[in-house]
Amino acid sequence: MTEPLDDGPPDGLRPTELQMWNAFRNGSTCDLSDTNPLLNDPFSPRPWGPERSVRASIVARLLLSGPAARPGRVAALKLRGVQITGTLKLAGGSVAPYVELNGCRFESEVLMPEAHFTTVRMVGCAIPRLEAARLRTEGDLHLPRCRVEHGIRLTDAQIGTDLLINQINVRPDRRGRAITADGMSVAQDLQAELIETYGEFSLRGAKVGVSLSLRGSRLRAAAERRALNAPQLSVERTLYMTGAWVSESTGNQGATPPFGIGNTATPSRGTRLQPFECHGGVRLDDGRFGDAVDLHRARFVLSPREELSLRRIVTPELRFNAERPEEGRVVLNGAKVVTLIDMAASWPGPGGLAMGGFVYENLVPYEEFPLGRRLDWVASATPEYSPEPYERLATVLRNSGEDADAREVLLAKQRRRRETLPLAAKLWGYLQDWTVAYGYRPGRAALWMAVLWALGAVAFAQVDPAPIKVDEHPQWNAALYALDLLVPVIDLGQDGYWRLDGGWQWASAALILLGWILATTVAAGASRLLRRG
Repeated sequence: MTEPLDDGPPDGLRPTELQMWNAFRNGSTCDLSDTNPLLNDPFSPRPWGPERSVRASIVARLLLSGPAARPGRVAALKLRGVQITGTLKLAGGSVAPYVELNGCRFESEVLMPEAHFTTVRMVGCAIPRLEAARLRTEGDLHLPRCRVEHGIRLTDAQIGTDLLINQINVRPDRRGRAITADGMSVAQDLQAELIETYGEFSLRGAKVGVSLSLRGSRLRAAAERRALNAPQLSVERTLYMTGAWVSESTGNQGATPPFGIGNTATPSRGTRLQPFECHGGVRLDDGRFGDAVDLHRARFVLSPREELSLRRIVTPELRFNAERPEEGRVVLNGAKVVTLIDMAASWPGPGGLAMGGFVYENLVPYEEFPLGRRLDWVASATPEYSPEPYERLATVLRNSGEDADAREVLLAKQRRRRETLPLAAKLWGYLQDWTVAYGYRPGRAALWMAVLWALGAVAFAQVDPAPIKVDEHPQWNAALYALDLLVPVIDLGQDGYWRLDGGWQWASAALILLGWILATTVAAGASRLLRRG
């Protein structure tokens, strides 16, 4: 590190560097922008001349061992419309002054791994690459509307308050990663609204102290990479992957507010909703989200082999009302959600959904979600029969007071199971379904009992049986006899007193067996109604 300087500037400074030196001591802005605003675009291919350039080594000298502030002033590096030539090297350094760069150009990459800052703001700057692994800031790190050609690395960085990268545009590095922030810790909000990335956005094991907002952003994966790779991500409040309102004329909101774009329900005049778009796989496995994961109107463009993977996430609320992915899979295996807010139109069809071990406690449809569509939802997640999704859905419906719907779900489970059985068991299943609906429609069993009773009464009316004991028998009553056979346990005073031969004996046995089956079904249905009461 260079030795501390006295109050005078060093020899050999260019006029622009001298101007920057003096502005630093005053805490004022060194503005080298052109009077013609058309010439101030840092992203334009038009070159900037030496009258707008300063050397990166002089910038580093100011930040690492700059002169003392003038009396009554606070030293700060504030640049506007400046081109910084050479490589800015701040690796491992401790930078005390406040840093703010607006509309500046960097000729080469910015190196500040393991550096320690108070607050850094680079707004609308052109940066070839930002290397900032293990960076530490006491305050904010702001990079809104910057354009980075070869990726950003923030691995294991520690941001003291907010990380703001709204409307940033990042191209991939050699490994196909646009933003690498594995293990990063942000004490408050991470705002990445309306950003555009052309490589993997990696947040493996990252921690966000409040919310993570990706509203209106467009993430595009590089070859053999995911668009968003964030397993074990921890967000104390909400992950927003929703739309943002943008200007119809310019496609953006202009100046980025300090707290981001916002998510107002009522748009201002002349704006449109830009949905969150993700072109490539998304991995949020094992994530922990304190309030919610919000996918309202999100658009996921997946190849057949790519996934929106939410394996084992834990969150109080999952808002799955995104656009339906045309290809790829949505995977919710092992996820634990208290409330699932969803739409029938959001879920993929057969083969596009997996939710083995998916636990949810409440269902809140965002729009009308008929039970038939809900059963299709379960069937889409079980190409091969699995009882678990049906039982989970039935439990949730029963707990919410929808006992009839719960029985329909369990009946659908039995019908799916029947297709996996051998022929004999399958035929027996069809008989159970046709007669008593596997016991889940007890009214049908009661109807069958009434029909059998009527048939039995008519049939036994044609019989004049002999009594077993001549002096001990009631008067023959065909209707009561048929009912006595059908209703188990209860003795109506007819069964056991008459001798029936031949086919009538077989008819009696058949009524007894059918009576036990049907009466058990009716009793089970009645007990469920009593439990509900």
